Amino acid sequence: MKVLVFGKTGQVARALARHRGVTCLDRAAADLSDPGACARIVAVAECDAVVNAAAWTAVDAAETQEGAAHVVNAEAPAAMAGAAARRGLPFVHVSTDYVFDGSGTDPWRPDSPTGPLNAYGRSKLAGERGVRAAGGAVIRTSWVFSDGGRDFVGTILRAAAGGDSIRVVDDQIGGPTPAEAVATACLRVAEALSHGHPPGIWHVAGAPFISWAGFARAILAAAGRDATVEPIASAAWPTPARRPLNSRLDCSATEDAFGLSPPDWRAALERIVTKEPA
Repeated sequence: MKVLVFGKTGQVARALARHRGVTCLDRAAADLSDPGACARIVAVAECDAVVNAAAWTAVDAAETQEGAAHVVNAEAPAAMAGAAARRGLPFVHVSTDYVFDGSGTDPWRPDSPTGPLNAYGRSKLAGERGVRAAGGAVIRTSWVFSDGGRDFVGTILRAAAGGDSIRVVDDQIGGPTPAEAVATACLRVAEALSHGHPPGIWHVAGAPFISWAGFARAILAAAGRDATVEPIASAAWPTPARRPLNSRLDCSATEDAFGLSPPDWRAALERIVTKEPA
């Protein structure tokens, strides 16, 4: 199966690139700030399916640049999905737990009410709606990490090298997710769609649930670092964009439909942590 992927340097795109038959497009080849150009790429591409793993991911910057974020995260995916639909190609779009308001403690289901807290979340929710209206599928994920060094894992290890104590938020709870698990899900869903499976929204997130501070402690333990983690409340670490406190995702529908269980992030962390830069 030949799969065209929008995105090349992001964590999920890099994981997808490791699979056979995958062609990844970087920003120079496919700029999502030009939705029409992206749609034209899909219209002529030699592929059997399309995956959008590119996005505006600067959450705080989106607060002052919501229009630009909307183009990249909503208008471009909708245009690509429409072009794919006109060719009868499966289209899979990667989205986020930020489409929810983070209330309560129950894991969010694919059909749970949405209510994003920030501009980034609003742009991603608009992208979901555009993709779904065009007949595409959506995969929501959370807290993605990998061996690239530019994610939370790399950030914690670099912070540990500079001091004995690291302050990390402890009241945001979610499921750290290996990028490879998201990539596998994208390809599994694309394959299923090519065989007539109806498109929908599915969740892919790691287990067990944990706080950012707890995840930081696990990272340091896996790396054998002596730094300590000081747990703090979100209010003690103010950011331009509000973050959801509850990022738990219910992945049971994904497991039922595709046989994909929530990946154990602890095993993935153990495999990659020694590859992260100090």
